[in-house]
Amino acid sequence: MLRIGMSTSCVYPLPVEHGFRLARDAGFDGVEVMVTRDEKTQSADALLRLSERYEQPILSVHAPVLLLTHFVWGRDPRVKLAKSAELAASVGAPTVVVHPPFRWQADYAVDFLDIVREIAADSGVEIAVENMFPWKAAGRAMKAYMPGWDPTGFDCDAITLDFSHASLAGQSSLELAVGFGSRLRHIHLCDGSASNSDGRIFDEHALPGHGTQPVAEVLAMLAARKWDGSIVAEVNTRKARSDEERLAMLVETVDFARLHTAQPERAAASVGA
Repeated sequence: MLRIGMSTSCVYPLPVEHGFRLARDAGFDGVEVMVTRDEKTQSADALLRLSERYEQPILSVHAPVLLLTHFVWGRDPRVKLAKSAELAASVGAPTVVVHPPFRWQADYAVDFLDIVREIAADSGVEIAVENMFPWKAAGRAMKAYMPGWDPTGFDCDAITLDFSHASLAGQSSLELAVGFGSRLRHIHLCDGSASNSDGRIFDEHALPGHGTQPVAEVLAMLAARKWDGSIVAEVNTRKARSDEERLAMLVETVDFARLHTAQPERAAASVGA
């Protein structure tokens, strides 16, 4: 069954409990927990209490792979991924989202896809590798990720599609979704209009419909295929001046998702399905 959730990163840097409460109030089906320095995001017991209190099942866990979470669970990325899978299994979440390794994580990067497969098999949790984007400095491309930023050619079983990252990479998320095929197991719902080919590097995570990516078409295509993964909002609400404004942004996001997953006929016009 297709479910529409909200990442706790939507309210960052507010506490994780704030995310559970707003997910409930906005009408989402559950949450994705972004593991951060907030100790509650690292504790299965604490998360299960929040899940019960706010009646929000935990749909997925995002491994602490961001630069701002560099020291969460130590510095060994393999350990961090294994702990993320263990946490997901403990809270009943079927999916862990992970980014491709940074180039300077050389040993981990070489064995990354084998590690993903091994931890997924050991934990019983699906590990979905997320599409990223090329980095540029002073107008020159940098190889920031290994084996690369685009998982299209990766030998992996599950992929997460992020619309904002596709935008920054100058890619069409619809073409990516079609190319990923059955390996597409998770969606980060957002939008973007910037491309780093234009010299911009800001990862927007705009509200869906506020950028140039074919978000509605991708959602409709998934609905038409009776896709059974999770669509998780990962939008930037930091410009909200109050909780009321933040909630309104989240309500707009979940309403967008419900509207376009209820209109699978749009998919036929978009991709000839």
